[in-house]
Amino acid sequence: MKNRLVIGITGISIFIVIVSIVLVSTSKSDLNETLDNTAKPEKEKIQVENTLDNLRDTETNSSEIQKKYDELEKINLENEYSPKPREWITSGPFQIDRSKYAIGEKIFVVLGGLSPDEKGQIAVMRPLNATHYSVYITIPFDGGVKSAFNYYLEPQISKTRGICSVDDLAGKWVMIFRGTNYPNLNFEITKDVVPGTNIDPVC
Repeated sequence: MKNRLVIGITGISIFIVIVSIVLVSTSKSDLNETLDNTAKPEKEKIQVENTLDNLRDTETNSSEIQKKYDELEKINLENEYSPKPREWITSGPFQIDRSKYAIGEKIFVVLGGLSPDEKGQIAVMRPLNATHYSVYITIPFDGGVKSAFNYYLEPQISKTRGICSVDDLAGKWVMIFRGTNYPNLNFEITKDVVPGTNIDPVC
């Protein structure tokens, strides 16, 4: 009787151990499978997000590339532009610093040694065509008040002055010294443009 009882208990114990082993191994495989199944979508999600990031980076890179290209183009234009050396063309006490100017360059006018009785106006004339001019600006002078001074002007596109585009600026200009017998000074504004100068048409 005791032997049967021991065998029965031993059998039950062995059965419990086997069932436990089966359950533990099944749980582990189920857990691993569950982890794998949850990891896969996460991996796919990460890959999709990485792809979207790459697309966004490509868009950003395109705009950055365009920006860099524009900067390089600007640098190239600046490198191409270099002001011509000053010449100082003279008519009596009146001087201008060059015979040719790019659009956007300042024209320096220097007056020095006016006599007290010299009084009048510098009329800066822009070309309308091959034979006609229009007054761009007048600069008064009076040797009795001031015998020397400097002045600069920068001809620009201007709707109020009727200068609609680069074509209205470019050409051969003249400075006339009204009230004196000094000869005119001639200079030219070319179609070259100083980098950064606004040349958009206005009319």
